[in-house]
Amino acid sequence: MSAPEPGAEKEQSASDIFGAALGGAARRAGLDPSSEGSTSKVVWSAIGGWRGILESVLPSLAFVILFTLKPEPLILALGVSVGLAALFTIVRLIQKSPPSAAIGGLVAAAAAAGLALWTGRGEDNFVPGLITNAVYGSVLLVSALIGWSLIGVAAGFLMGEGTAWRADRRKRRAFLWLGIAWAALFFARLAVQLPLYLAGDVTALGTLKLIMGLPLFAPLIAVTWLVVRALYPRAPSDEAVSPT
Repeated sequence: MSAPEPGAEKEQSASDIFGAALGGAARRAGLDPSSEGSTSKVVWSAIGGWRGILESVLPSLAFVILFTLKPEPLILALGVSVGLAALFTIVRLIQKSPPSAAIGGLVAAAAAAGLALWTGRGEDNFVPGLITNAVYGSVLLVSALIGWSLIGVAAGFLMGEGTAWRADRRKRRAFLWLGIAWAALFFARLAVQLPLYLAGDVTALGTLKLIMGLPLFAPLIAVTWLVVRALYPRAPSDEAVSPT
């Protein structure tokens, strides 16, 4: 018996580690198709409930409102936005709840505010978001087109089959289109928001960022969850099996 090629072992090891990381992140976010739960419950868990909505919306909303009413000094709107993100993080730490989402929001808000203060342009507060949309959209699209859809990688490890889904034509097709759908979401955001950034329309840019955030994210989460559940039907429980 010939020994496996070193390159194949390395590739498999890398895919295992990456897939396990993606699957673990999805599970922590409440996206585990193997668990019980309605679609609405899964979506609600994925967005973090009311706390997640507030953490996602309030800092940006505060910036847009304050900048629209009083664009100068710029530090006022930026300071309130970052302050709200910091407050959410502190509350999570005090309550000993998982702070990762709030910390991520705080770091993003602080970095965006720092850039805007450095340039003196309010619209630069949205540059990190534009970059994120471009990177996420590109990575998701490329991974889907080359047959390694990140949606499939995460789902495969969540469902305990690793990368075996790539040998199933039906699953590969489904994960291809899911990857394209997610990429389309990020590219749509970029297509709408980039012209507003270039035009310097901070109010419209901030408003559309909020509109194209959770209101579009939540339905796509629901569709993804339903497709994955359809691809991996659960075995009937012992109670549901009729005695022979």
